[in-house]
Amino acid sequence: MSKLAEQVLLISGASSGLGAACTERCLNQGARVIGMDLAATGIPVATSTANYLHAQGSVTDATAVAQAISQGIARFGKLTGAICCAGILHAERVVGRDGPANLESFGRVLEVNVLGTFNVIRLAADAIAKNPPSEADGQRGVIVMTSSIATYDGQVGQAAYAASKGAVASMTLPIARELAKLGIRIMSIAPGVFETPMMQAASDKVRQPLLDQTPFPKRFGQPDEFAAMVEHIFENPMLNGSVIRLDAALRM
Repeated sequence: MSKLAEQVLLISGASSGLGAACTERCLNQGARVIGMDLAATGIPVATSTANYLHAQGSVTDATAVAQAISQGIARFGKLTGAICCAGILHAERVVGRDGPANLESFGRVLEVNVLGTFNVIRLAADAIAKNPPSEADGQRGVIVMTSSIATYDGQVGQAAYAASKGAVASMTLPIARELAKLGIRIMSIAPGVFETPMMQAASDKVRQPLLDQTPFPKRFGQPDEFAAMVEHIFENPMLNGSVIRLDAALRM
């Protein structure tokens, strides 16, 4: 039986892309899920089960995240983990044809991808810490964050996105060290290019060079392959404080 079957999870960005894939896999494995998203509803598989609670709101809103967690605990009895998939993209040159980059746009990327991720972590960890240990080694819960290979291979125009995902990667170890005493593990996944709605909408001019640079398998990742890695992190107690590249050896 999958370890996910024992979990009550907060998943941010639960209605699309990687978050939707995590939601579907976790529900199919028997987990109970609090899905948080700007969208008003969850994915189809979520709307047909009592094991899903949808919370509409932004990860940058402390009150909204706290309410989602409290409502989830009231319904499911506890919170044992969080999967942070909410995030935004932004591409802009530092100095473009119309002048310097927009500072507000840069700040918005950091706000959602860094502050929003940290907001979910701090509130989820506080709730998870109240649980009795669920494992013989004292584990109380697991948190997974989403970084990106842009952390290491950021391209022209990706200053904001690379900075935000690099911050997520850099947070992983210090937070793991701090939460160790509470029996909470935390990991980050740095995905390469995945077939999310955002990438599916991209033109062939954007997609083809990325495929050409991918060694093997020579395709984009499937969202469920990201979700499978999340599941493995829950299964393997020795995974803690690290960033896992999931990118088919792509170096952009």
